[in-house]
Amino acid sequence: MTAQAHESTEWFSNHFFITNDSSASVDERFVELVRENAELKQQISRRLRAEHILLETKRRLRRLLASSPIVIYSSQPTGDYGITFVSESIHQLGYEPQHFLENSWFWRRCIHPDDVSHVFAELSHLAEQGQRVFEYRFRHQNGGYRWIQDQRRLIHDETGNVVEIIGSWQDITERKQMEQALFQEKELAQVTLESIGDAVITTDAEGRIEYMNPMAEQLTGWRIDQVKRLPLPEVFNTLHQASRLPADNLVEQVKHSGREVGLAHPTLLVARDGTEYAIDSSAAPIRDRDKAIIGTVIVFRDVTQHHYLARKLLWQASHDPLTGLVNRRGFEQQLAEAIASAQEKDQQHILCYLDLDQFKVVNDTCGHMAGDELLRQLATLLQKLIRSTDVLARLGGDEFGVILHQCPVEAAKQIGNNIREVIQDFRFVWQDKTFSIGASIGLVSIDATSGDLNSLLSAADAACYAAKDSGRNRIHVYQVDDRELAQQRSERQWVTRILKALEENRLCLYHQAIVPITPALTSGAEHSEILLRMISEEGELVPPMAFIPAAERYGLMPAIDRWVIRTFFASRQRRVQGMPTHQAEQILYTINLSGASINDEQFLPFLKEQLLLHQVSPDTICFEITETAAITNLTRAARLISELKDIGCYFALDDFGSGMSSFAYLKTLPVDYLKIDGNFVKDIVVDPVDSAMVECINRVGHVIGIRTIAEFVENEAILKKLRDLGVDYAQGYGIAEPCSLIL
Repeated sequence: MTAQAHESTEWFSNHFFITNDSSASVDERFVELVRENAELKQQISRRLRAEHILLETKRRLRRLLASSPIVIYSSQPTGDYGITFVSESIHQLGYEPQHFLENSWFWRRCIHPDDVSHVFAELSHLAEQGQRVFEYRFRHQNGGYRWIQDQRRLIHDETGNVVEIIGSWQDITERKQMEQALFQEKELAQVTLESIGDAVITTDAEGRIEYMNPMAEQLTGWRIDQVKRLPLPEVFNTLHQASRLPADNLVEQVKHSGREVGLAHPTLLVARDGTEYAIDSSAAPIRDRDKAIIGTVIVFRDVTQHHYLARKLLWQASHDPLTGLVNRRGFEQQLAEAIASAQEKDQQHILCYLDLDQFKVVNDTCGHMAGDELLRQLATLLQKLIRSTDVLARLGGDEFGVILHQCPVEAAKQIGNNIREVIQDFRFVWQDKTFSIGASIGLVSIDATSGDLNSLLSAADAACYAAKDSGRNRIHVYQVDDRELAQQRSERQWVTRILKALEENRLCLYHQAIVPITPALTSGAEHSEILLRMISEEGELVPPMAFIPAAERYGLMPAIDRWVIRTFFASRQRRVQGMPTHQAEQILYTINLSGASINDEQFLPFLKEQLLLHQVSPDTICFEITETAAITNLTRAARLISELKDIGCYFALDDFGSGMSSFAYLKTLPVDYLKIDGNFVKDIVVDPVDSAMVECINRVGHVIGIRTIAEFVENEAILKKLRDLGVDYAQGYGIAEPCSLIL
């Protein structure tokens, strides 16, 4: 029985037994007491139930606070803000409530040292604002720090006085980490956008500008703060380069297609100041999580320099860098178009092939700089002589090509003759020298019956060479039945045969003795000239004059010269192996060189390599070039002769006397031997002029210190005459016939 029930019973007993009036009174009083006792029991029962409910509520609240992810606390409103209550959910930070209740400053020691000033600055504003929410780092019981969100509110009593602070701590470490990651990602994206070479513009769904990176600002000439929310076309002003019409709106294209799109090429961007940039651009939709388009991102780059370089490369691919004229490649493309128009539209055009005369004289006399300047001046001169519809090209070296569109043959001959006369009258001045230049021109008609491009070029080339062979500085019109051209076609056929002979190793070497014919030289070393022959497809021996002219005309002589040197040196190395050195090196061998090899910068390194490879002593080799080749390539010939003599080789000048100016060149060509032209030697016995010429050449050669060799010595009478004139050596069928060199 509770204390309250005991007191009620005692009160009831006392009143019941003390009061003893009448029985009626007693009954009434008893009934009243019973009723009051029942009401009291009800009150007690209700009170007990309320206490039970309250207790259960307190237990439930305690469980909720203990398991809540948020720590609830109260603190003093002033002073050190000491903690007066903290929920058991403080366990999540590793602490017990007593840690905070027993030491009012304990919570402050949990704040990260770097955040203390920030926390108390926030608390200083609490009184005036009534509540604050702020974040800081809170030390976990294990020593690490967690980010918490601290939310505090002032509690007032009935009179308005602050009695305490109610607050909460919520661990937001994961959120802060996510925010930091997002911030870093955003920063990285921002830095990337601001650092990349591409320009970037983003818009909203309506095409209004939201963002521009620095490169976009640079290219458009606008800053983002000036254009934000403006429609894209007002800033991104683009034109088609060819038509100058406005380019398509990229935002509209993206909205319509729903995918990445690009501007047609080439496109120009017109900047704010009017500057035009060639750009390469694309646009793509920006979508939200539901895949709805919420904007557009436009990426573009300045390709002005790339376009310039592309155009430059395209121009360089089809033009000659020296003269600025169309080159062979570009010329052949336009020639192919002319052939097509002639065949499809029954039009007639003319192909001109022009080769300069005396150009090598300028090159050899004054150097390549002079030759280049001559070509530049002639290119400017020729460009003025043709119509704007025609094509002038430099095909290589001193060769030019012209396509005369829709031009009959007679008119072409007049134009060609005008070109020839202007070149003939032109005087090229270089330093203190003046040169006259000529031109040989071949003309070929381009009509419905013409062949392909190669056939036309071959015909024009043949016609040009026919003009040269006819005396130079003239025009030759190609005719199908032209005899001169037929001869040249035969030579071109030799080209194929020569190449095949080289491939199949059907060239062979002969040699012919050169003997001393004066008493002072009879005991000297033997001489022998290396000669070249070809074995035909049928196995017959082909003399050099049948294929050498074709090889010279079509540029095959360097390959032939190298074959001769390589083959002879290898053969000689095999033959002298095991022989005494003094015996093996008694014979001086003479090897012919072409004018093309004289001009070949790689010839001397090749020769040195072969001498070393085959262990050939240079003083056993004599190289021989014709007087014509030496005069035509005078500067290069003089330099090559000096270089060969420096390494120990000898040098001979062949066919001497065929040029009237030969004696003047002897002073600049340090040769060891003069081979007197056989055309003077063969009639020396019966023709006093030939005899005088041989005598003169021999005398001048001896004065300069050069030995003389007479060619075409066919009989004893010629040999005797040569001895009488004092010629040093003789060579010919009367001395010794050529014989095969055993390889």
